[in-house]
Amino acid sequence: MGIEVVVEGLTKSFGKQKIWQDVSLTLPAGEVSVMLGPSGTGKTVFLKSIIGLLKPEKGRVLINGVDMVNSPEREIMETRKLFGLMFQDGALFGSMSLFDNIAFPLREHTRRTESEIRRIVMERIDIVGLLGAEGKLPGEISGGMRKRAGLARALVLDPQIILCDEPDSGLDPVRTAYLSQLLIDLNAQIDATMLIVTHNLDIAATVPDNMGMLFCRNLVTFGPREVLLTSDMPVVSQFLAGRREGPIGMSEEKDAATLAAEQTNGNGHAAPRTVVPQLEPSPGMPVRQAALRRRERVISMMGQLPEAARTAIMNSYTPTLDGGRR
Repeated sequence: MGIEVVVEGLTKSFGKQKIWQDVSLTLPAGEVSVMLGPSGTGKTVFLKSIIGLLKPEKGRVLINGVDMVNSPEREIMETRKLFGLMFQDGALFGSMSLFDNIAFPLREHTRRTESEIRRIVMERIDIVGLLGAEGKLPGEISGGMRKRAGLARALVLDPQIILCDEPDSGLDPVRTAYLSQLLIDLNAQIDATMLIVTHNLDIAATVPDNMGMLFCRNLVTFGPREVLLTSDMPVVSQFLAGRREGPIGMSEEKDAATLAAEQTNGNGHAAPRTVVPQLEPSPGMPVRQAALRRRERVISMMGQLPEAARTAIMNSYTPTLDGGRR
């Protein structure tokens, strides 16, 4: 099972520019979480801070008792082995075959024999649906295949925490749908904690157990997916509806006068949204244990949630409250 990730009071700046401040959240063990936000809000910086590749000025990231911000470098390096990281562009070596790209972490960080490496790599290639392409170079395959190869490489060290940075970038809607299903199936198979950074609304609506959003140097919200998907906060409503009207501008947040003018023109309110069902594992996949744990956890916290979120949760679970699968 995956490992819980606890983020407490994280603040990150580059020089005088504050990227985000006082971010606190918990990624529940084994569940799939998504971090949304407009471009330039520091989502990738957040991923790199969790794994210890960037050092925030304040706060802690606790994983198995190790603080990825402040613990000794030796402990951070050891804990980093629990992670698999899927980069935005796949980050494959252009001169290596897919097999050698995926095998690279095993050859670099373990002492496994070549026969063991071949077995592990081919298993991961099978999981992501790339059997038969292992001899090809990255330049000989599509962007979607490169994404899946990057995911296979993230899996070879059996990570308990998987971080995916914009896994949908450059993909058409059909390939994005396939990738979304692959991420759910993967979670059903290995029960790893997953955090996906994206601004793709299809992934956000159908994949995660939990959702958060970064905007204007702050974490707007983080919690069960239904909380964000039913939120009436202007920035959330604007983002999920893809509207021009709202706090998000072309390059940064809008000023108060612009927002007031939009309200006067009657463009400030979005229609209520329907929460679409979360993806289920494909036929033949195991039951997703994270979904069972999440259901118990969310039902136990119902009294703390907004009414719209409570209604959406009950609507999603009502057909299965008699003991059916979900």
